[in-house]
Amino acid sequence: ISSFFFGMALGQLFIGPISDRFGRKMPLYVGVGLYIVATVGCAFAPTASALIGLRFFQAVGGAAGAVISRAMVRDLFPPHETARVFSLLTLVMGVAPILAPTLGGVLLAAFGWRSIFVFLALFGVLALLGAWLVLPETRPADASMSLRLGPVVRGYARIAALPQFLRFALVGSVASAGMFAYIAGSPFVYIERFGVSPSTFAWIFGVNALGFVTASQVNRYWLARQTPPQILRAVQPGQFVAGLGLLLAAWRNIGGLPLMLVLNFIFVATIGFILPNTTALALAPFRRRAGAASALLGSLGSVIATLAAAAVSVLHNGDTVPMTVVMAACGLIALLLLRGTPRHASLLVEAQAAD
Repeated sequence: ISSFFFGMALGQLFIGPISDRFGRKMPLYVGVGLYIVATVGCAFAPTASALIGLRFFQAVGGAAGAVISRAMVRDLFPPHETARVFSLLTLVMGVAPILAPTLGGVLLAAFGWRSIFVFLALFGVLALLGAWLVLPETRPADASMSLRLGPVVRGYARIAALPQFLRFALVGSVASAGMFAYIAGSPFVYIERFGVSPSTFAWIFGVNALGFVTASQVNRYWLARQTPPQILRAVQPGQFVAGLGLLLAAWRNIGGLPLMLVLNFIFVATIGFILPNTTALALAPFRRRAGAASALLGSLGSVIATLAAAAVSVLHNGDTVPMTVVMAACGLIALLLLRGTPRHASLLVEAQAAD
């Protein structure tokens, strides 16, 4: 898993500038093609070392889908509409980390671990066919965009130096990292600590995924009445309160399983509001460098999510506190970061200074 997350973070940083230079579709084809080949290799890996290496290349290829899909939304839609479109995109990109463990568990039990990679390879083939047959090119090649190391690094530095990008990228990444802490710790908490059966645990995951998806779609309609910064200021405190409630319930051993279920549901559901709005706000200032901005956004999110999941493992002590303390910390840090952002709604149409 560490190899995969490292490949995802690094792959996004490579693919972003390439998609700004050569257009979106060709890098997408290459990335998904690499993903398919590496995934087939994983299915037939003869050793654990080979599997670890192939997982890295699988992630590098898969990173193309994450980076380029966000960049294409920014290519096609003006800044004030992107938050609604990212809410739709969240249906796929956001719910996958929650549903994947459940589906993987079913395949593992029925057909063995290699079947998981066979399924992923077939899914990659369908994605490649869909991109080829249906997806339009949203950005022509731009020979002025250099791929030399120096200009690429300076481009990333200019993107990171823009306060709007950095603040909202961090808010979204830290808030979402709380969900990965939940994913890392919840199997132990529910199955080992509370005695929930694996099948019931799968249902719990599914209900939380439904809450996440529902929130992202409610966000689309909420955007008709309020701006993304206003929605974030209304929702982010709710995530923090849910995280703090989880920590207090675990620390003082109150509420039991029912309270844990309710507060986890609220915590995960709030991310359905947070993620589309922070993504839209972070990418709003960029047009020519939307690929690089999307890459830096995704890579930052991958690194912070990995750290959150690792923290749950490092703090593991046979209790429910480690998972909840990381979730509460993510909610608090995201809330503090959000308090440093401007309140005015013109953020969505800020000049494209970094381009």
